[in-house]
Amino acid sequence: MVLAPTSTVVLGSVAFGIFWVLAVFPAVPFLPIGRTAGSLLSAMLMVIFGVISPDEAYAAIDLPILGLLFGTMVVSAYLEGAGLFVHLGTMLAWKSKGRKDLLCRICLVSAISSALFTNDTCCVVLTGFVLKIARQNNLPPQPFLLALASSSNIGSAATPIGNPQNLVIAAQSKISFGKFLLGLLPAMLVGVLVNAGILLAYYWKQLSIAKDVEANVDAEDVIAGEEVTSHRFSPATMSHVTSFNSEEWNAVDPNLRNPSMNGGIGHTETLRNRTGSTVDEVRAESTAVSNASSSLEVEAGDRLGVPPAEEEDGPAVKRCASGGHSVKGKARWKMQIWKACVYLVTVGMLVALLMGLNMSWSALTAALALIILDFKDAQPCLEKVSYSLLIFFCGMFITVEGFNKTGIPSALWDLMEPHSRIDRASGIAVLSVVILLLSNVASNVPTVLLLGARVAASAARISAAQETKAWLILAWVSTVAGNLSLLGSAANLIVCEQAQRVQSLGYSLSFFAHLRFGFLATLVVTAVGLMLIRNY
Repeated sequence: MVLAPTSTVVLGSVAFGIFWVLAVFPAVPFLPIGRTAGSLLSAMLMVIFGVISPDEAYAAIDLPILGLLFGTMVVSAYLEGAGLFVHLGTMLAWKSKGRKDLLCRICLVSAISSALFTNDTCCVVLTGFVLKIARQNNLPPQPFLLALASSSNIGSAATPIGNPQNLVIAAQSKISFGKFLLGLLPAMLVGVLVNAGILLAYYWKQLSIAKDVEANVDAEDVIAGEEVTSHRFSPATMSHVTSFNSEEWNAVDPNLRNPSMNGGIGHTETLRNRTGSTVDEVRAESTAVSNASSSLEVEAGDRLGVPPAEEEDGPAVKRCASGGHSVKGKARWKMQIWKACVYLVTVGMLVALLMGLNMSWSALTAALALIILDFKDAQPCLEKVSYSLLIFFCGMFITVEGFNKTGIPSALWDLMEPHSRIDRASGIAVLSVVILLLSNVASNVPTVLLLGARVAASAARISAAQETKAWLILAWVSTVAGNLSLLGSAANLIVCEQAQRVQSLGYSLSFFAHLRFGFLATLVVTAVGLMLIRNY
């Protein structure tokens, strides 16, 4: 493809350069506005500079991807409220037979859950479980945190809803959910096993002691229900707000509910800048203290066999206590029914996706069904959706489309294309190296947007089956590339930041500690997976 006029090339490159700098370094000193604002700024500059017209900018926004993102965020929020991740925490600790068994279990649970509920979500809610299991059993946390982050990335490669770049690939390639899953499931399963094997070999001495401590801990002992936090999605990571039900949320002071009033947005930006924050910890601790005090009062009465008030008051109080137990029983049944509805709707969504129905509308339908079944004001749930992430994607779509208009990506691809054809092993190797490098330099979603159509077009000239395989290779390599370094994936940053925020444990996952494991593991897992990708 011929390059655009020089002015268009220069101005488009400047706009894209601003997007890249702010996406990789959101707190750059000369413009510390963050990723979302940086994405919008770059998109606006593309229009102002005349690289892309306003109509072309609007057309570049991919609504199906945004709909799928929104729907999966809402469903994930309801699943977390229904206690799904508490059950996952129970699976991590239930009858564990020692350190090596626990590490393998973390790899498997995080991989499967990430394929169904996105890798970022699973890392947000499972990091606390892993850290507390490690503390209670005097285990070194580093191998278990690496197992969580790396396996979540690998597991998320198996489905279109596992991570944002797969959403983009599924929307652009029109590959069905079932075909996507079948094509990458063998690579994912073997990749998780290989990753676990590398972890075991790398940390064998730390995981081998004279007498392994049995990590047989209930999820309630690992992390109290009050300490389970709900997530808010963001482009680089996820911030936290303490989980409330609808009544509790409405009772909270409006200034606390509004992140912009109490520093919530500031915490999100601080988290993106990879520094700690205690705003949410203070809120979580105050809620936990309040709930713990009330639960201790109830527990004390239960242990005595009668409510404390019954010993001092008369029969009328006893009848009130009996009525209170009845109300509690009804509330408990309602909660169980509600949880069952959440799980059934989620299973229905997955079945619809497997049947090949429209992924975006399936996710939106499931989200709306859960909102209606909740039969409450949906504002608390909708506030957990990161609209900043949706805006970030809008700006990124426009920016990448404008950069494509300059002709630079096509010119570079024309140089690489003869050496990157997937009908031979050397071509797959070259293509994989390019994807690995770009995913760690420019992030995986922009890499997919820049390379996707070009890689698919090159493979389509060979055969339709090779085109599908090219999309699957792109999904696999761009996702596993996140394990190369700490900065390669949002899931890695989430695990690192969560570990740093749990100050009582005094642990942080360093860049070089991750790189020492991630470099070799990424190359091996990527190579093994490439041999197992199949077309069906």
